[in-house]
Amino acid sequence: MTDYPYPDPVVQTAQVRELARDLVVLPNQGVQLVPNVGVIGGTHSVLVVETGMGPRNAETVLKFAAEYARGRRIYLTTTHFHPEHAFGAQTFGGAATYLANRAQATDLVEKGPGYLRMFAGLGEPVARQLEGVELPAPDVVYDSSHDLDLGGRVVQLRATGRAHSKGDQVVTVPDARVLFTGDLAETGQFAIFPWFPPHDTDVSGIRWIEVMRKLARQRPEIVVPGHGEISGPELLDDLRAYLELLRDETWRRRDSGMDEATVIADVRDELIKRHPEWEGREWIDTAVACLCAEHVSRV
Repeated sequence: MTDYPYPDPVVQTAQVRELARDLVVLPNQGVQLVPNVGVIGGTHSVLVVETGMGPRNAETVLKFAAEYARGRRIYLTTTHFHPEHAFGAQTFGGAATYLANRAQATDLVEKGPGYLRMFAGLGEPVARQLEGVELPAPDVVYDSSHDLDLGGRVVQLRATGRAHSKGDQVVTVPDARVLFTGDLAETGQFAIFPWFPPHDTDVSGIRWIEVMRKLARQRPEIVVPGHGEISGPELLDDLRAYLELLRDETWRRRDSGMDEATVIADVRDELIKRHPEWEGREWIDTAVACLCAEHVSRV
């Protein structure tokens, strides 16, 4: 097991941020492998968005949500199946109704165990949070869209189709003009491309661009990314522009006959030069490799 160079991936509740009436976020405070967690309220129910990584983080989230709900019914949803977003769902069993789209439910079954092993190997602090993880099936599974009535507030759950993962979902609160993107958008870092052939090749740069174009047209006032600072609609525009740049720089070099290893090194240098302040440089190589594969399938 490798040394883990980051703070322990623990959800904190000390700096709750209110975004609108009866809508708060537990910000990830810049900690790796901690998502932004949302709690959205209506007159008779609340919806929790993301569980945190593993049962102990989920206990923290559920305790906060139960106190916030004050007797209202609790629902849970997750933006995609990756461990820090969904691997605490078991803790909500019996206390909440878990909703997810069909592709995400399939990802949990087919890829969840492999991701559990992979993430546990990242280091002891991560493995500790993942101890005892079970991957329950969602209570409610929808195909492409689900409108959840919380009482005086309807929240829209929408499967985007394949992008960062096959089962990506966004959560929109229309009356507050708030959008939760999961890992379709991050603040201050290079887009996360989980391109791990032959085990996982579902991420698609081409599809991701199309998803970001559609989301940008919604023009939400507030965008809650999977990780990083809460932002405005410019985050969606910036992410789309980055993905288009990534595609264009990769495909231009492939069109010239450059081999993949050289393309990766060349594009990495170019993107770091453009965004020297961004974190997550390790995701550039997997992103370029993904776009190289999509270049092959395009010609």
